[in-house]
Amino acid sequence: MADARDTRFMQVALELAQAAADIGEAPIGAVLVDPDSDEIIAQDHNRPIGLNDPTGHAEILVLREAAEKIGNYRLTGLELFVTLEPCTMCAGAISHARIGRLVYAAPDKKGGAVDHGVKFFDQPTCHWRPDVVSGVLAGDSAEQLRSFFRARRKKSVQKP
Repeated sequence: MADARDTRFMQVALELAQAAADIGEAPIGAVLVDPDSDEIIAQDHNRPIGLNDPTGHAEILVLREAAEKIGNYRLTGLELFVTLEPCTMCAGAISHARIGRLVYAAPDKKGGAVDHGVKFFDQPTCHWRPDVVSGVLAGDSAEQLRSFFRARRKKSVQKP
C-alpha cells in the first residue's frame, strides 16, 4: 500500500527520470532506500546510451552502486523505487539482490516483467520475491514517458 513516504521517494525517482530525459535517455529513475533509516543508499537514472551499455538501466545501476557501497551483493530488506515497471533483466537482478520491497510507478504492458509479460516474481524458478507496490505517481511517470517519446518521434519526422 502506498503512502506519503512512498510518494516522497517516488518523486525523487521522477526527478532522476527527468534528468535522464534531459540528456536524451529514456526517462526512468530509481532510488534505493534503507527502510530503517529512510536513507537513500543509491540513486540513478537510465544511461544505456551514455554508457554504451545495454544493462545501463536505472535499477541495475542503483543495485551496482549500493552493492559496492555496502560491500555485499545481497541488499536484503532494502526498498527500490522506480518510475517504470521493471523489465525481465531488472526483475532478475532485483530477485538476486534480495530487495525487500519494490515500488514502481507506471505499468509497462509491453516490456514490464512484474505484473505484465513473464511476471518474473510469480515463476517457480524465482528464488526471491519482494513485496510489490505499483501505481505510486503512475500518472506523472506515464506522462513523462509519453512526452519524451512524443518529442523524439516529432524530431525524427522533422529530419530531412
